[in-house]
Amino acid sequence: MTFVREEILWEKINEGDEKELSVGPITRTDLVKYAGASGDFNPNHHDEIYSIRSGFDKPFAHGMLQGGILSRLITDWFGVGTLRYFRLRFSAQTWPGDTINCKAKIIKKIEEENSIEIEAEATNANNVLLIKALAKVEIKK
Repeated sequence: MTFVREEILWEKINEGDEKELSVGPITRTDLVKYAGASGDFNPNHHDEIYSIRSGFDKPFAHGMLQGGILSRLITDWFGVGTLRYFRLRFSAQTWPGDTINCKAKIIKKIEEENSIEIEAEATNANNVLLIKALAKVEIKK
């Protein structure tokens, strides 16, 4: 099955437009799959005993797993290849069993650049802030 995304027209984009995406619950299998895809095999993300000895209750998700899910919200909205800037700030960890709730909002249209600025964030089901992002997306006119 092929996913066809409707093209977003500059004229139809408004400051204040929002999108949301929820993913989860996150599983330990998700952590191991992300480790394999990213090459980040830090044992805090998959080894129970190592995580406990490091002061954690259990293995936790890679920060960039959250970042990838948040960027997916933006690329699903505007298309792959439109993202020009993506700055992240991590606030809290994601644990197996958590659902990641992402929200993105257009904060500025920059006509001379054919781009928009987006603020985005991810929280868990308890509304704990996991990650904040600022993104810039190029829109074809």
